[in-house]
Amino acid sequence: MDKTAMLAVENLSCGYGKTEVIHDLSFRVKAGGRLCILGPNGCGKTTLLRALAGVIPWQGSVWADGVLLRGLSPKQRAKKIALMSQFSRAAFDYTVYEAVMLGRYAHRSDSLFPSETAADRDAVESALRRTGVWELREKLVTRLSGGQLQRVFLARTFAQEPQIILLDEPANHLDPRYQAELLESLRDWTADGKRCVAGVFHDIGLALAFADTALLLEEGRVLVCGPVEELDEKLLNRLYGMDVRSYMSKMYGRWT
Repeated sequence: MDKTAMLAVENLSCGYGKTEVIHDLSFRVKAGGRLCILGPNGCGKTTLLRALAGVIPWQGSVWADGVLLRGLSPKQRAKKIALMSQFSRAAFDYTVYEAVMLGRYAHRSDSLFPSETAADRDAVESALRRTGVWELREKLVTRLSGGQLQRVFLARTFAQEPQIILLDEPANHLDPRYQAELLESLRDWTADGKRCVAGVFHDIGLALAFADTALLLEEGRVLVCGPVEELDEKLLNRLYGMDVRSYMSKMYGRWT
């Protein structure tokens, strides 16, 4: 296992209670890489992300830019890795600006009422502009549409300034224009070659258009992990139990 990869996972197992969902899983994502995680419902995709983010306990080893995650404090971990979940909800009447500023918690002092720094404000403005919600900064998050809220949560993730972003259905609730803009912003975010993205997708076409590497997950185990251009469609058919090419051709055939 290349422990110098931006994200390196070795022999990871996890689950809920006595039920193991992910079994002895290993893979890596290079610096600047974009990994899509594909698989049918119930195969463990979200569970894998939750384990990597430290939300649920796990066994094995995970490195972020050569640093072993086990033993890091929550703030130290948050500077390495961030999770944007599809189940994010706006529970309080924060403004968009305030909601995104919450992403700066790992960079703030441990005092009871830490003050915003110039670096905090710059990071928040950059994140808001990157995700196209700067003009909404004074709006209450409880008044936003699902698509707007999704972009705000992505902005909060960018403001956290991690090295690795984990995404659970990042294009959920977004119309085609904002899907394209969101994925382009993530490509730009990894372009400096010092960060990486790993995301769960249900839309196979969207996933393969975005990612450079695909991890196919079958019943909590890696079926294959490799470059998207080398992906064998027979494995996709096996994974989803259907003729994927035929299905996608019918879906998008009217545009050809």
